Parts: sequence; C-alpha cells; structure tokens
Amino acid sequence: MQITAVILAGGRGMRMGGVDKGLVDYQHKPDQPHKPMVAHVLERIQPQVDQVIINANRNLDQYQEYGLPVVTDANDQFDGPLAGMLAGMHHATTDWVLSVPCDSPLLPLDLVSRLRRAIEQASAIHNTPTMLAIARSASGTHPVFCLMPRQLSADLDAFLAQGQRKVSAWQAQHPHVFVSFEDEQAFTNINQSPS
Repeated sequence: MQITAVILAGGRGMRMGGVDKGLVDYQHKPDQPHKPMVAHVLERIQPQVDQVIINANRNLDQYQEYGLPVVTDANDQFDGPLAGMLAGMHHATTDWVLSVPCDSPLLPLDLVSRLRRAIEQASAIHNTPTMLAIARSASGTHPVFCLMPRQLSADLDAFLAQGQRKVSAWQAQHPHVFVSFEDEQAFTNINQSPS
C-alpha cells in the first residue's frame, strides 16, 4: 500500500486570530531556531509514508521551503479540510492518501501503520474493500486523521460541488472503520493565539 500524506494547512486559522497555523512556532525555546507546527507534523509523518504534500492557501513560498509539493484548494473560498483533502488526492500519484492537520504536532508515530492494518483487516473480514480508516480516541473521532483511496476523488469533488463541507458526513457515505488510539495528547489541536 503506497501512501501519500497531505498536511492540511489551508485554513483561515480563525480560532487563532487569523494567523497561518502551520507557520506558528510550537514550544519555541530562546536558544533554538524557530520550528513551526508544520515542521513538527512533517517530522513525525514523513517516515510513515511514501510521499508528502502540503495543502496551503497562503504563504506558499514559506511552505515551499520544505522542498515538498505545495498544492492549493481548487478555489479561494477556504472550503475547509475536505477541499484540502481533494487537492491532495488530485496531486498524489499513490493509490492511498492520508490527511493530517497542520496543528497537531504530537500526532502518533504509528498512525499510518495502524490505519492501514485496520483497512486490511476489515476488508478481509467483510470480503469487501473498506474505503476509509479514521482515527479516534477517548474524546471522540478525529475525522481529518483519515486514510482513504485516491479513487474517491471524483466522489469528493461531487460532494463539495453540492455545497457540502462536513468531513464526517462525506466519510459516512463510504465503508469505513474507526481506529482507537490511547494517547489523547497525540490528537491535541493547537488552536490558541500565539503569545
């Protein structure tokens, strides 16, 4: 199973005062160079996948400094995570695409292996392909932590064209499996304004 990760950094960052969340420093120490959240996410996800794409709609030159493909949403409406997922699907060359948010710098180091294994096991049990694997923890589901086949891009395109934006509503239309993770902190979203 070849997998491309798309780091979703295309939002408006409204809960952080409109800043570009992916470029906000995380746990910066005065004696160390600046390390934005997207760098932390990249450090954790890159060893788990075959390729990485960054989805961004602002500050493209800063994201391009990571030497990875940077793709924008199909329009400038900031249509949410699904638009970023779709941009990643359109650019990916692998059959499978993983989405992760740019503001979860503690994401699990075994995220991909566990989501992939869950899809393989569910498909074997039900004798039909399970399309999606979605992370969850004690606090609930985390829909943007999702492993999905690139072949669903046309379906997602149609869903967005209908004006739909809710990630879980799109996922519910396809065979899926939830994968439980014990480390609640791994899914922490950093959504506070930088001090």
